[in-house]
Amino acid sequence: MNKKTARNSFLLFLTACIWGMAFVSQSKGMDYMHPFTFNGVRSLIGALVLVIYLLVTRKLSGKRTSIDWKLHIKAGVLCGLALTVASTLQQFGIKYTTVGKAGFITTLYIIFVPIAGIFFHRKVSAVVWISAGLAAVGMYLLCMTESFFLGSGDILVFLCAIVFTAHIMIIDHFSEKTDGVIVSCIQFAICGVVCGVCALIWGHPQLSQIKEGMGTLLYAGVLSCGVAYTLQIVGQRGVNPTVAALILSLESVVATIAGWAAYKIGFLKTDQTLTPRQILGCAIVFVAVILVQLPGEWFAVCKKNT
Repeated sequence: MNKKTARNSFLLFLTACIWGMAFVSQSKGMDYMHPFTFNGVRSLIGALVLVIYLLVTRKLSGKRTSIDWKLHIKAGVLCGLALTVASTLQQFGIKYTTVGKAGFITTLYIIFVPIAGIFFHRKVSAVVWISAGLAAVGMYLLCMTESFFLGSGDILVFLCAIVFTAHIMIIDHFSEKTDGVIVSCIQFAICGVVCGVCALIWGHPQLSQIKEGMGTLLYAGVLSCGVAYTLQIVGQRGVNPTVAALILSLESVVATIAGWAAYKIGFLKTDQTLTPRQILGCAIVFVAVILVQLPGEWFAVCKKNT
């Protein structure tokens, strides 16, 4: 591994850490304000950070390339609406479940994406179905109680993972024709405006709430939305996509550790401790997530060698 690849891999790991710890910030934010208020403000902050990033990078590069704004706006609006639904489900879900469980359930979109490809006539390998089965077992151990009760928070985060799948499919459709940073900036702006309107209707936001929760908002908006997204773009250059996906999937592990640590130091009020059964469920889900990201050639070679 050369120095550039090692550096970029570290940037991806840093991205996973930022995203993982963002679950703590999202959970803590609910102590101060309504979920719609939190999502609206954090998204607008994220959009502002990306606007600054675009202005600075374009000025430094000195390039003046033509942009198909109609296509970029269309992609940004569609992605923004999907992101609004997904982030809202996640934010409400985190209110009723632990940070660790939310992190692992959310990563299921990695398995859902190839399965969703069936509707676009894409072949789904046996490994994906095996991973889906493992994920189902892991989800059962992670979320189901002895009374076969599935928590409302778990259901909301599960639905969030499904919508994030649609979000990724939309991005995949436009990715080769658009600038990812511009689309992301537009999608955050759309999400911020929609959630802001919903907050005015149902959340009754107050300036005092935003001031009290400004720390969580800045982390979620500046670091999670703005900085982490930029680090992902830079970090994925020259790194094998499979390796990049594996590193980024560590956000679920970081979320669990960060949630437990935040509860132990008193930052979070809700007990974030996982039982041995839930930890086993997390491990199985994580194995399924990793398995589905490994290139098919690896399994072909293993089968040939046997």
